[in-house]
Amino acid sequence: MKDLSTHPCFNKDAHHKYARVHLPVAPSCNVKCNYCNRKFDCVNESRPGVTSSILSPDQALSYLIKLVKIMPELKVVGIAGPGDPFANPIQTMKTLHLVRDNFPDMLLCLSTNGLNVAPYIDELKELDVSHVTITLNSLRPETLAKVYSWLRHDKRGYFGAQAGEYLLKKQLEAIVKLKKAGITVKVNTIIMPGINDHEIAEIAEKIASLGVDLMNTIPLFPVKDTLMENMEEPTPDFMKSLRKKVEAFLPPMTHCARCRADAAGLLGKDSAEAAKLLSETALLTVEKGEERPCVAVASMEGILVNQHLGEAARIHVFRETPKGYKLVNVRATPDTNQGDSRWEKLAETLADCRAILVGGIGKKPAGILGRSGIKIVEMSGLIDQGLDSVYKGTELRSLCKTDMTKCGTGCTGAANGCG
Repeated sequence: MKDLSTHPCFNKDAHHKYARVHLPVAPSCNVKCNYCNRKFDCVNESRPGVTSSILSPDQALSYLIKLVKIMPELKVVGIAGPGDPFANPIQTMKTLHLVRDNFPDMLLCLSTNGLNVAPYIDELKELDVSHVTITLNSLRPETLAKVYSWLRHDKRGYFGAQAGEYLLKKQLEAIVKLKKAGITVKVNTIIMPGINDHEIAEIAEKIASLGVDLMNTIPLFPVKDTLMENMEEPTPDFMKSLRKKVEAFLPPMTHCARCRADAAGLLGKDSAEAAKLLSETALLTVEKGEERPCVAVASMEGILVNQHLGEAARIHVFRETPKGYKLVNVRATPDTNQGDSRWEKLAETLADCRAILVGGIGKKPAGILGRSGIKIVEMSGLIDQGLDSVYKGTELRSLCKTDMTKCGTGCTGAANGCG
């Protein structure tokens, strides 16, 4: 039986003894926080949303296998970004399966905004994920409208108080379902002076009534190029007073290190050796021992990402070169009416591709392609923008995916996914 007391974030007595690692396999996010700038390649900055490298699930396993050899005190594997784990559910769940299969005694945890975790909670329970953290910043939609610029879920965009109301509903539902599944839950609340600092007691009271185990109040870290970059960071004394309010309802966390999305080591003492190992692993090709230098694109003309995968008769394949992106070739997709076999054949056709850019995709092909090691990127816009997001880790500018729930006028499906 796993010893849950060895989790350094949930047990203050453990954080000097036991290490954790965050596997940065989730680059995309489904909300835009006004305090967050998910900047890559910044090794001198320690805050959530920052990582030096993005790993595929297979790379993450390779990294972990090497890491445990140099870090015997490692007890916890987590996924905390740099985006949201469940804005990248294929990568997240594949990584968790790989870790559980290879390290059955390791504690598994996740940190999420809670928007899209609910559909995966049963599977998380089966994987024995023991700890989940949800960032919940207010119970008031009008406050949340000041915290988030937008969110996207189920191919819809939400803004303002409507976004806040929708997010809060999903978060509270997720907490209830997580506790019903027997999972330890921590709530993180970012303290933003003048915005939500006067709401902490009501948040603590509400989440305590739902069975949340721990609350972590985190002082705002003003980040350049965000809407809150000029806001003053709360003082230690003020944070101490807020934790006193939390104590009236549930235990407060008092030793948070505001960890990076690629943190590895003891809390507050990340390992330089692990950081070097991470960078080296990110350059390796480990999926099935094959190189994957290319990116596939569902496009009608080779300029825009503008096709649902189910209606694409051909796929454009690009690769990065010193002179920019080059069209390698155009490949025919397998014939329709083959069920799962169609997507398995497509996965073989795209065996040299690390990702596919699509305007829309059904759950079944997304799952089959994802398990074969191909990252799914749903988007609309210029192909070059999508290629930049894959090769360079840049953030896609479009707020939402195209609303392609059916393949086209000839589709006889019910918008429930191809295959």
